[in-house]
Amino acid sequence: MHFFSHTLAVAAALGLLAGAGTAQAQQVYRIVGPDGKVTFSDRSPSHEAPVAAEGRAATVQDGGASSALPYALGQIAARFPVTLYTAADCAPCASARSMLVSRGIPFTERTVGSNEDIEALKRLSGNTSLPFGSIGNQQLQGFSDSEWTQYLNAAGYPTQSQLPPSYRRPAATPLVAIKRAEPAARPNEDRTPATPNTGMPLPAQGPAPSNPAGIRF
Repeated sequence: MHFFSHTLAVAAALGLLAGAGTAQAQQVYRIVGPDGKVTFSDRSPSHEAPVAAEGRAATVQDGGASSALPYALGQIAARFPVTLYTAADCAPCASARSMLVSRGIPFTERTVGSNEDIEALKRLSGNTSLPFGSIGNQQLQGFSDSEWTQYLNAAGYPTQSQLPPSYRRPAATPLVAIKRAEPAARPNEDRTPATPNTGMPLPAQGPAPSNPAGIRF
């Protein structure tokens, strides 16, 4: 009886969220203006729809992959898009990803690997714990197979994969996409790119830290 009541509560919560819409701040842009001023926005400097628009409408995944989804699954994914936020060397993140992949859930993965990503994660979830997930507007802190299963079931996702063999999951992308706003072109300004100086070696860059300070698993 307790499990049945909890399942009804989960279904009711998802139903309310569906009525409220599925818009989410899944992708955050760090915009550096011509004057060097840094701002954050969920829209790109070109005012085009951000990458986070995956899952808000019929196009659920990058590259139009949603067109390859069975109709019923595509409708569910459009209504309750699934997003997983992960970091490198995070065992619970790998478990959450494996569960979604094995069940055939179309989802978007955002990686947290910089200070800007951490700040954006705080704004999204209220803390820096990973993994963090969302099904529609329902937020899930940490990974519990039983909890995620209940919410996926309540959203209507099939218990076994229905993805066609041709389906390809989009590559994971950073939570914060850094964009530089170009200054307005002056009249008759020559915008021919300068020839790069190939005689100067580029400075060596070390690998990015796999676990930036502040992230808790």
